[in-house]
Amino acid sequence: MVLDKLGSSLKSTLQKVAKALFVDESLVNELVKDLQKALLQADVNVKLVFELTKGIKERALKEETPKGLTKKEHLINIVYDELVKFLGKESAEIKPGKKKPFKIMMVGLFGSGKTTTIGKLAKYFTKRGYKVATLGLDVHRPAAPQQLKQISDSVHVPCFILKGEKDPVKIYKNFEKELSKFDIVIVDTAGRDALSKDLITEIKNLYDLIKPDENLLVISADIGQAAQMQAQTFHDNAKVSGVVVSRMDGTAKGGGALTACSATGAPIKFIGVGEKVDDLERFNPPGFVGRLLGMGDIEALLEKAKEAMPMEKAEDLGKRFLKGDFNLIDLYEQMMAMKKMGPLTKIVEMIPGFSQLKMPKEMLQVQEGKLKKWRHAMDSMTQEELENPEIMSASRIDRISKGSGVPAKDIREMIKQYKKSKKLVKMMGGKGDMKKLMKQFKGKLPPGMGM
Repeated sequence: MVLDKLGSSLKSTLQKVAKALFVDESLVNELVKDLQKALLQADVNVKLVFELTKGIKERALKEETPKGLTKKEHLINIVYDELVKFLGKESAEIKPGKKKPFKIMMVGLFGSGKTTTIGKLAKYFTKRGYKVATLGLDVHRPAAPQQLKQISDSVHVPCFILKGEKDPVKIYKNFEKELSKFDIVIVDTAGRDALSKDLITEIKNLYDLIKPDENLLVISADIGQAAQMQAQTFHDNAKVSGVVVSRMDGTAKGGGALTACSATGAPIKFIGVGEKVDDLERFNPPGFVGRLLGMGDIEALLEKAKEAMPMEKAEDLGKRFLKGDFNLIDLYEQMMAMKKMGPLTKIVEMIPGFSQLKMPKEMLQVQEGKLKKWRHAMDSMTQEELENPEIMSASRIDRISKGSGVPAKDIREMIKQYKKSKKLVKMMGGKGDMKKLMKQFKGKLPPGMGM
């Protein structure tokens, strides 16, 4: 998981609160101390850490507990609220309008992963039905145009480059008419080893020429707190509308980069969570904090489902799953979609309560093996059995076992797991929101939080 150590530390801290006999000042002080330690280890700026924890402490000691929540639940909710506010409150979504083309200009330092991020963004918008193209205006790095072409080809989007031309303005004007046929054009610009006047001047000139609808700064998470200076300088000089934090999956410094960027006023719009072209997520502070605290991220889960199947199907299936109104056919379709949604280890983080079960990666890999067996078993079931698993008897299970080659005990386990999933989803009401989720548990914290 992204910021795995921070997430584990935060969950351990909240479990201490959940297990405490009562809430008093000493518990709040202990909570604050644990939070400070966890955030500092994630490379978050010391000043920002103390501002955050000061706000948490003041609210915890002064606020009245809302009706319907216990003091413990209210304390945990304060931590959740303040962390969300700390990371930028709401998701800064990019919404291309009717105007064609919607232009996204990409800027960043040399080695920040800008070109790779362009490929990920192109795939992200293509999957949402947009006609996307890329344009190469990095004329300083010899391999840049060819690299952009290769990445664009890998995600099946047209790439416009002009070999040998050293003037980015001429390249843009050469393709301007052709680019008007596309919904979205993502423009690659030159990076530098360090922020320089030449880079800023070139970016300003291109910005004035292109007039982009979005000017996104790509920053690598491994630069940690140094991200703040870079983001602020770009924001002040080049009218940056948002930040993409790349390489969030492989560094302990990600907390520093995330919080530094949010402090500049240039909102984080995407985070890179892996090396694959699909490993890009829209940054949603409530969902991100939910995952860190083990509360899941229903919005991200449904967004991944929409990528894996037709939107109408995903929305219909999502509604039924959130109501607990699904059968084995729905479960089968969800399993097939999950193959496209990514590794189970990433999916379970998004399901409320599931990451609290602390399943080791080895166990999740075993679970993925079980899913394959279950799909084989479902292929040997009748329509009636798939639509109404409650009718399943010993003789039916034996018949399915012989037809699919799946042991009867695995089929019984599948039926048991199906019933458990249905019961859990109904109990939780499918809510990812912290306050609503707590109410669903009738005054108790979610599984694994130790009440």
